[in-house]
Formats: sequence, structure tokens, C-alpha cells
Amino acid sequence: MQRSDPDGPLWVFGYGSLIWHPDFPVAEQTPARLHHWHRSFCMRSVHHRGTAAAPGLVLALDAAPDTHCDGVVFRAEPGTEGETLDRLRARELISSAYVERILEVALHDGRRQAAVAYVIDPAHVQYCGGLPLEEQAQIIAHAHGGRGPNRKYLYNTARHLAELGLPDADLDWLADRVARIAAARP
Repeated sequence: MQRSDPDGPLWVFGYGSLIWHPDFPVAEQTPARLHHWHRSFCMRSVHHRGTAAAPGLVLALDAAPDTHCDGVVFRAEPGTEGETLDRLRARELISSAYVERILEVALHDGRRQAAVAYVIDPAHVQYCGGLPLEEQAQIIAHAHGGRGPNRKYLYNTARHLAELGLPDADLDWLADRVARIAAARP
């Protein structure tokens, strides 16, 4: 699916840090659901939330039939579409682990909308799908990158999803477990 009008509105689907830090002018935002993809800590972060020597983990959309991901869809402020795409690409495509796609999301008000989404490339070296939750928690609790501690990324995402009424049981478990690991550190 492509944007129906490349000069028309730009919609962007956020499922992780975009929810709490879109970093582009937003004209409208609303909860939305993306079918056949799930939110997962399946990407090793060597820039923002970890380093090459000690990678962290960041969320990505991982394809999986019969699943869905609840998030937020944002409409960029009219006139900022090109600048918004440039900013998103600089942020999300830093290591080529994400692939930019146009996917249909179902807005909670019943509308369907084509939106830009950044999904994981499962053939990329940074892909690590299927890690057990405990292993994810250990990595997240200790990793730190250019944008700060990996655990803050997790906490912000889990908190904002909860505030929006979009619970994610795995993220809630991870946030609790990572907090306990961090509290036990000397």
C-alpha cells in the first residue's frame, strides 16, 4: 500500500518512542491498531540505547500472522510532510535494521488509514526476535547508549501505553522486572 496522495497528509504509526517523543509537528493523533505485526524488543540497539560493545534492545514491529499492535497514529502538520519524513528517516534508519513501509492501520474511531511505519528487517544482523523475557530484562537493565539508559526507553513506552489505555502485558512485566534488577544493583 502506498500513500494515496504523496502531496497529501502524512500519517505515521508510533508503537514505541514515537508515542512519547514524535519529534515532528503533529496536527492530529489517535490510538490505532496495526494487524499482523507485534511490538517486540527484537532489535539490538548499538546507537541510541546501547553500544556496539554492549548492545541494548529497542522495540520494533515484527511480522506475525494473527497478531496486532496497538499504538498511536500521528498526522504531520500540513506543510511539514517532507521535513517530517527526513527527520524520521534520520532517526529510524540509522543502521538499516528498520525498513520504512506504508501499512494500513485501523483507527479507534473506525477509520482506516495508510501510515508510514518502521518495521524490523529479520535478515539484519541486529534482529534478535524470540529472546526470552528474562534475557530481555537483563539486557535492558544494564544497557546505556547515546540517548540514555535502555530502561528509561522501556519505562517511558510502558507508561505512555498505560496512560493511553493500550496495555501491553510483556512491556508491563519487563518494566517491573527491570526496575527490580536496577534496584538490586549496588
